[in-house]
Amino acid sequence: MEFEKFLGIMDVLLGEDGCPWDKEQTHESLRQYMLEECYEAIDAIDCGNMDALRDELGDVLLQVVFHAKLAEKAGDFTIKDVIEGISGKLVSRHTHVFGKDSAENIEDVKKIWEANKEKEREGSAVSNMKSVPKALPALVRASKVIKRSKRELPSAEEMINQIRVMFDNSINNNEEFGNILLTLAALANILDINAEFSLTNAIEAFINTER
Repeated sequence: MEFEKFLGIMDVLLGEDGCPWDKEQTHESLRQYMLEECYEAIDAIDCGNMDALRDELGDVLLQVVFHAKLAEKAGDFTIKDVIEGISGKLVSRHTHVFGKDSAENIEDVKKIWEANKEKEREGSAVSNMKSVPKALPALVRASKVIKRSKRELPSAEEMINQIRVMFDNSINNNEEFGNILLTLAALANILDINAEFSLTNAIEAFINTER
């Protein structure tokens, strides 16, 4: 099995007679590579380059296995634990497939998924919002934090009016502009739009129309 062979290669690299560089790595030192490889995989998707995507997914897999092997050496967890964990999540969140829930359309699936995720969380809304990783791009983090908030959001029209009022009152500092961006992220959630992808696409369009 190729995956078992891959795990064996990593064991050799991290073994006594393995690679000096690999053996010196830590979760912290590998952090930048995890981030870079994920972004490169996303870029391959955006470009529609399947050859590049195949290679980049291999690089992402390397990072996953590398971290799992480091954790195994430290006695924290193994790659088997990682796989069992995600397998359990897939089953527990797809109760319309593996359980008694029923879904007639994509919207039903989204509601069931979010409801099952909510059951997994413990603690207050504030603690759940704080658990959203700070390392995420700001727009992605804003979307996730807003989704975990218990407060009732205004309608899309009300949010647009709020943004108009903010502009009418003039923008004088980072905090005021940040409030506008946060409101836009909340508006994107209501409209079921990925704010991060929308901005990325707008940037590309801006570049491509440059003369």
